[in-house]
Amino acid sequence: MSLSADERLYRVDADELVALRASGERLRPARTRSARSALAGAHRSRFHGRGMDYRESRHYQPGDDIRNMDWRITARSGHAHVKVFDEERERPVVVLVDFSASLFFASQGVFKSVQAARLAALIGWSAIGHGDRIGALLFTDAAQGSQHQELSPASGRRGQMRLIRALVQAGAPDMALRKQGADRDPLGGEPLFPSAERTAARAGSLTAQTTSKQVDKDSNSGLSAALMRLRRVARPGSLVFLLSDFYSADAESKRHLSRLAQHNDLNAIQLLDPLELAPPPPGRYGISDGRRRAVLDTRSGGERERYAQRLAQHHQRVRELTLENGIGLLPCLTTDDPVERLSELLASRGGKGRGGVSGDQIAAARRPLGGA
Repeated sequence: MSLSADERLYRVDADELVALRASGERLRPARTRSARSALAGAHRSRFHGRGMDYRESRHYQPGDDIRNMDWRITARSGHAHVKVFDEERERPVVVLVDFSASLFFASQGVFKSVQAARLAALIGWSAIGHGDRIGALLFTDAAQGSQHQELSPASGRRGQMRLIRALVQAGAPDMALRKQGADRDPLGGEPLFPSAERTAARAGSLTAQTTSKQVDKDSNSGLSAALMRLRRVARPGSLVFLLSDFYSADAESKRHLSRLAQHNDLNAIQLLDPLELAPPPPGRYGISDGRRRAVLDTRSGGERERYAQRLAQHHQRVRELTLENGIGLLPCLTTDDPVERLSELLASRGGKGRGGVSGDQIAAARRPLGGA
């Protein structure tokens, strides 16, 4: 049964993801000299020997990429040899989708989890529309049992529908978690969301880790564990999209990303709510991570400054995490059109050189909740 318009704000809807097919198939990357950001099949990768089928080994010639050295034959023959590859007709496209507790939140627009599912579906439709295979790795954090679901790259509509079913299942908000949340200060403060702010108020929860503090240390393994698994799903030469808010990123995540980036084309999409760009208007707000409740008091200039500093520090960590590994980074708000945002990423040489959250986005986020 199809979901109502209100339910689609916080639940992933299969019919909606299927309806994105036409938009996804129209998404075309800009023509560049490298294969980074290309979704089209039958392309030539700038990483020679990656994303290709091994054919034979031959003697090394000046100018050959030493990353393609065949060390086994070199050691056996005493002469340097390199591997020769044939291009694949299909390129694996893999999406890593974060369904941690912090993604089940929005103050405006749709839940970050819903936006992530829409983006993943669009990427999938674009991939199979251009003759590529689509695979995925979906994961949750420790608060939800640290679950992972791996989908090996598959071609055609069958592979895409498998992805959509997985997105719908993973994108169902935990009812118990939402019932424990609160959108009002337990001490009698103001509601966090005015009546016009339908999304989080109706779902009934706000994750504290997305606003007033960092994620607990015991939940920091979510992304790193997923990236370790991703190294098995994404074979060398894959085009990989990382969809997350990156709150659980840690030093181990950085190491896994570095290794993945050596053999794949990586792009990151940072899911954000406007409250993760700038503090809400002055007031006292009840917040919850689903288990504990607290009060965020933004009436104080000092508290608002600390809030803004914590947000800036997180965004800087995400920029460093991606830029140091040559990973394209694009922020996507819960209020953004996912088709437009994904078009920007594909048209910007795979996002290379993008710096994450922009000043314009922060300025827009400072408007009062419910503002135009």
